[in-house]
Amino acid sequence: MAGKKYREVQKSIDAQKRYPLEEALKIVAARPIARFDETVEMAIRLNVDPRQADQNVRGTVVLPHGTGRSVRVLVLAKGEKEREAREAGADFVGGEDLIKKIQEENWLDFDRVIATPDVMSMVGRIGKILGPRGLMPNPKVGTVTFDVAKAVAEVKAGKVDFRVDKAGVVHAPIGKLSFGAQKLLENAQALLGAVLRAKPASAKGNYIKGVAVSSTMGPGVRVDTVAASKEVAKAA
Repeated sequence: MAGKKYREVQKSIDAQKRYPLEEALKIVAARPIARFDETVEMAIRLNVDPRQADQNVRGTVVLPHGTGRSVRVLVLAKGEKEREAREAGADFVGGEDLIKKIQEENWLDFDRVIATPDVMSMVGRIGKILGPRGLMPNPKVGTVTFDVAKAVAEVKAGKVDFRVDKAGVVHAPIGKLSFGAQKLLENAQALLGAVLRAKPASAKGNYIKGVAVSSTMGPGVRVDTVAASKEVAKAA
């Protein structure tokens, strides 16, 4: 059952209204519910069929103000690339040794995994561990690369991976309540712009069907998708 504070905030939001994106984020930012610094998330409902390979929307975006999270990065590489990864600020760097640790000890004290192409045959051995947790390196999102320094820097700066789920919705964090409405707006526009650019050629009709923003513990606030998309296109 929803708490008293949640119900109070919910009553102050018109569930039938589609708010301008900036106003929606001001509402979310002004109504914290938890005592901790809540994450603000954006949910984008797309007019695609994720069961079709050519409509499986995914991509990455570096949020201008980051996510507010401290991300622990594991780099799986060998030789000179290990040194590059350490210098770039990776939290854990290794190869066979760390793959064995994940395999035998189920060690998962990291948030993102970056790997060089020459070790992917070894990484495949832990695919059943990393895959279900969304941690498997993938060249499509830039986590399988020889440019490990750039990849680590982008993740640390607030790079977000997004992918449409089975229900046709993209969920992604756009920052913390402490960011304030303006920084959240700029992050939200960056994410929305990336999702718009990832539109499949086979997608028909209205690509974006709905958008909502919410904090970790708060109710969702619906967004005027037409106006938001126009703002993003204008800023691009």
